[in-house]
Amino acid sequence: MKKAVLLLIMCSMLVMGMPAFAGTHGTNGKVSGRSIGAGALSLLIWPGIGQAINDQSYEKNLTHALLGLTGVFRIWSCYDAVVDRQGGVWHNRI
Repeated sequence: MKKAVLLLIMCSMLVMGMPAFAGTHGTNGKVSGRSIGAGALSLLIWPGIGQAINDQSYEKNLTHALLGLTGVFRIWSCYDAVVDRQGGVWHNRI
């Protein structure tokens, strides 16, 4: 029981810094059939494919593909491709 409580406390301490990453300064484009297909590819196959279909910059495609190694990033990459978001937080690369 003590280990579970300590693990919960440690996880909550790590998550406290997450709101700093929440402010995305990108601008949303228009949702279209192309962007929905791009989002589906980013979610199902690999993040970064949808950004490539939406003609994003090479750095953004590469960043999404590398961060795709984490399973959670697929969801964000899918959203990013569906709304055809231009720009991002990390030096406009994500």
